[in-house]
Amino acid sequence: MRALDEIDRKIIAAVQNDGRITTQELAEKVGLSPSPCARRLRLLEETGIIKGYTAVIDQDKVGLPISAFASVKLERQREEALDRFAKAVALWPEVADCYLMTGPRDYLLRIVVSDLKAYEQFLKDKLTRLDGVASIETSFALGQVKRSEALPLA
Repeated sequence: MRALDEIDRKIIAAVQNDGRITTQELAEKVGLSPSPCARRLRLLEETGIIKGYTAVIDQDKVGLPISAFASVKLERQREEALDRFAKAVALWPEVADCYLMTGPRDYLLRIVVSDLKAYEQFLKDKLTRLDGVASIETSFALGQVKRSEALPLA
């Protein structure tokens, strides 16, 4: 994989800020003409540096105001147990984020639900039924201070 140059970083910064930016606008922001800018953007997409584009949705306005953070410890940290857990979690739409962690817990999940009853149902129907889960500790977010998908490339 080639190293990112200053123009690549400007392109990435611009599309992180506005995924719907036109090629013309992007070219003007990064100081290129539209054709070379489009080629660079396509290359960033093809190499997987830009993985995709998405809309940022307001959780509250779509009726999902609760973010629960669940720390999960598995009974065993063997590869097959880790894989089984990861595959199950990938299928659950309530899980917005899942990270394999260092420290006393194996996974940290951000679970998005409509209310506490929905979280309880998620625990009963899904998370606690998964083989190999030893313990779960949950914290609830009181408010969101910052959320960003933008990476600090500068």
